[in-house]
Amino acid sequence: MIETILVATDGSEASASAERYGLQLAKRVGARASGVTVVEDRYTRPPSDSGLGAPPPPDGVDAWRKSRAEAVARRFSERARAEGLEASCETVQGIADDRIVERSQGSDLLVLGRDGEHAPYRTGLIGSTAEGVLRKINVSSLVVPQGAELKGPLLLAFDGSPGSRLAAKTAVELAGRLSESIVVFVDSKDKGRAVARFDEVRRLLGSLAVPVREASSTLGRPDVKSVDAAREAGAGLIVMGAFGRNRITEYFLGSNAAAVVRTSPIAVLLAR
Repeated sequence: MIETILVATDGSEASASAERYGLQLAKRVGARASGVTVVEDRYTRPPSDSGLGAPPPPDGVDAWRKSRAEAVARRFSERARAEGLEASCETVQGIADDRIVERSQGSDLLVLGRDGEHAPYRTGLIGSTAEGVLRKINVSSLVVPQGAELKGPLLLAFDGSPGSRLAAKTAVELAGRLSESIVVFVDSKDKGRAVARFDEVRRLLGSLAVPVREASSTLGRPDVKSVDAAREAGAGLIVMGAFGRNRITEYFLGSNAAAVVRTSPIAVLLAR
């Protein structure tokens, strides 16, 4: 059961989408929300002068970073009140991904932005903090791209793996509490296997009070087809297992999950 939601934010416009999404989700499912923002050591600790005799940087940068983090925490609390929630945001110091993972241990779900304050200068498809968190976390996480909105049905990407069975359980819970329909997407180049997977997921979903639709594909990459199916359905959330049928393909996620997180314009919940 998702009863507690932690939202990680760095105050950037990119992470503001995660704030809004996480708080709206908490309100709609009746969960307790809280936030965390990190004053990163790499910006507050002066670098070594390597014996060059260079003077240390001015103290004002450290004070400004801490003041900014406090402003981020205030904004989060104000946004929570605007949603009718009482939620505070903790300010901590350290390595951002490590601190976020530590604070997430007491929560049922972590919500974080796919991008952060350095998004305009990044060459990769996912922020370094988000990638570090997803490598290390052991609770379910919801990755929110900039501009994503919590509206429309849930798309359950199901491949028959243990991770996708966890995702099915999560989708059942959220669909009922959000009063949204579920679109089940199965990708398999073997039609017989696809039929078996649909049979399995029907048993996992049981009799829901919300509509369930089914979609499948036998051609193309499964990550691309999953995102395409979510777009066509007008989905507000993709739910999938953090690990698929082959856990060792990628270091921090299953290969399909990693690709979906990197490219989806729709928020992605990775069930663990």
